[in-house]
Amino acid sequence: QEQLVESGGGLVQTGGSLRLSCVASGGTFSTYAMGWFRQAPGLEREFVAITRRRGYNAYDAEYAETVKGRFIIWRDNAKNTVYLQMNSLKPEDTAIYYCTADSRGRGPRSVTGYDYWGQGTQVTVSS
Repeated sequence: QEQLVESGGGLVQTGGSLRLSCVASGGTFSTYAMGWFRQAPGLEREFVAITRRRGYNAYDAEYAETVKGRFIIWRDNAKNTVYLQMNSLKPEDTAIYYCTADSRGRGPRSVTGYDYWGQGTQVTVSS
């Protein structure tokens, strides 16, 4: 059973930066697709970014259009950790951010394609 624990959320002003971390335990981290979703009040959970294995020690990254060019996802397999660097934050980025893992490695943009979820970390961007 994979467990995911996020950290790094907080309150930041518009234009600021935050780095989220997600530590995984219990599974074969290096083979999993690892991603971030977010959910704002009253809205559905939406895709933010994903990193998938594409070969031996090779991984890709995919982003939602709303964060492309501002957010960066990467992973450190030695630490079983995936990161999300968030730059140039906007008030509309305010949400609970969830780390997620797909043990099959596919990493779709749909919330239904994932086995495991973290508890979430709050990100608030003030205007």
